[in-house]
Amino acid sequence: MKILYFAWLRDKAGMSECEVSPPPGTATVGALIDWLAAQDECHAEVFADRSVVRFAVNQDFAEADTPVGPGDEVAFFPPVTGG
Repeated sequence: MKILYFAWLRDKAGMSECEVSPPPGTATVGALIDWLAAQDECHAEVFADRSVVRFAVNQDFAEADTPVGPGDEVAFFPPVTGG
């Protein structure tokens, strides 16, 4: 699974992207976030306030209960505003 980080999330994670292999049972974006947050201090900081993190699965906006699988691309980014 490919993970992408944008804006300040990229800065906190210390990377713009990575490949991960979550354990079986990590079937939703919410479960993926829980697993990532438990991996290290950087990820714990990225997901400390989940209310300010938005996500997309395969370039479509997603919710915490959106399914994810091994070949998916999951992006994390701050809320987007127009101007």
